[in-house]
Amino acid sequence: MELFLEIAVEALLDSLKMVPFLFGAYWFMEWLEHASGERMERTLAGARRLGPVTGALLGCIPQCGFSVAAANLYAGRVISLGTLVAVFLSTSDEAVPLFLGAPGQAGVLVPLLGLKVVAGALAGLVIDRLGGRRDLSREEIHGLCSHCGCGEGGILPAALRHTGSIFLFILLINLLLGWGVEALGEERLSVLLLSQSFLQPLAAALLGLIPNCASSVLLTRLYLTGAVSFASLAAGLSAASGVGMLVLWRANPRPRENLRVLGLVWGVGAGVGILLQAACHLGA
Repeated sequence: MELFLEIAVEALLDSLKMVPFLFGAYWFMEWLEHASGERMERTLAGARRLGPVTGALLGCIPQCGFSVAAANLYAGRVISLGTLVAVFLSTSDEAVPLFLGAPGQAGVLVPLLGLKVVAGALAGLVIDRLGGRRDLSREEIHGLCSHCGCGEGGILPAALRHTGSIFLFILLINLLLGWGVEALGEERLSVLLLSQSFLQPLAAALLGLIPNCASSVLLTRLYLTGAVSFASLAAGLSAASGVGMLVLWRANPRPRENLRVLGLVWGVGAGVGILLQAACHLGA
């Protein structure tokens, strides 16, 4: 019972951290729908060209709220596919305080975060260059919430309704995932992560896709105990976007697009890990 309550409290606190970002994203989308004009369209178009760089820099701030906001903004077509992937790849959360609290391990943070930011920005720019970016038209801006008619009651009530709905969804999933990860245990996860295998970064990137901050905590703990390599840590944390991926599937009614994002995030994260693994073997 004590463990049950501990997981429930942790899930509630993790979910509450998302509320300001959820509200900010929905408020901005509602405001955008009401206040769009030619000047705003030009501004959005210009911002989108450097969106992946900005997204990667914001994503590395130690919390996963920006990935939640980015998922909602992408679902509303406010940001590009490349920007969304950049945010997801660079997102950092509980890994940062864990490294800061581990004696002699704080020095790992700078190369780790730098690698995630560079990988996110480069991947995002390439994706947009290959067709992931397109400018938002005025018709699309006015249609951001047309499917639910929520804009009729004003900006604030609509943003609050959306925020409350997604918050409850995140809380439920966090509870289920928290219990699932606890039941599986770190020892079993270490075995599943192909310990001592060259393919370990692929498995670590899969673990990173778990839509919960617990995945980054597990990966960091496994690295600190020597169960996974730095290359696998980088792969897993690059693929870890907190609950951002979960919110994307809830907010974006286009399953094929969501699968594409999932594949890109896992592929780039795993690729980063494999390249690092190969470089370490060559340098040894």
